[in-house]
Amino acid sequence: MLDAAAALFCTVGFTSTSTRSVAERAGVRQASIYHHFAGKDAILLELLLGTVQPSVELADALAAGSDPAEARLWALAHADVRLLTDGPLNLGVLYVLPEVAGDQFAEFHAQRDRLRARYDELAAAVAPEGTERGPLVLGLVESVILRRRDTASLDPVAVADAVADGVLRLLGCDEQRIEAAQKAAVALV
Repeated sequence: MLDAAAALFCTVGFTSTSTRSVAERAGVRQASIYHHFAGKDAILLELLLGTVQPSVELADALAAGSDPAEARLWALAHADVRLLTDGPLNLGVLYVLPEVAGDQFAEFHAQRDRLRARYDELAAAVAPEGTERGPLVLGLVESVILRRRDTASLDPVAVADAVADGVLRLLGCDEQRIEAAQKAAVALV
C-alpha cells in the first residue's frame, strides 16, 4: 500500500490521489487502506517519516560517538544521501508538497528539525568558525532530491561519496582531512 501511494503521490500528486486509487494500484480493497491508515494524510506521514527517521537515528548515534567530527559528519551525509537516492521513487519530493506544511505532519517536522540540529552540531564541531555554514550542509545533502528529479539515473554510491566530500569542503576541510574522514567513516555505518 505504501509503495502504491508513494508512486501515485510522486507522479500524480497528493491532492489528485484518492485512497481508492491507492487501493486499486496496491491491488487491495479501499477498506484495507482504512484498516491500516486513518486516511491519505496518515499514509503521507508514514512515507515522510521513512525518509527522515533512519537518518535521525544514525545522527543521534553519531552525535554520541567520540570519533572525529569530520568522520561522523561524512558518515551521516553519505547515509542520508543513500537513503534519498536508493529507492525506485524520489520520495524526497514529498517534502515540498504544500500539504506537508499542515499540523498533521508535525511529527515529520519535529524529526526533520532534530536532524537539522544534528547536522548543525556536527558542522560546528568540524568548523567552529563557520557556524553560518551549518544550514548549508543539510541543503547540500538534500540537493540530491532535485538532482534526482532532473536526472534519469544516478549512481547512489558515487553521488553519496561526492556529496559527503562536498559537505566537508563546504566547511573548509582540505583533501587530507576529507580522506581521513572517509576512511574513519567506514567503521561508523
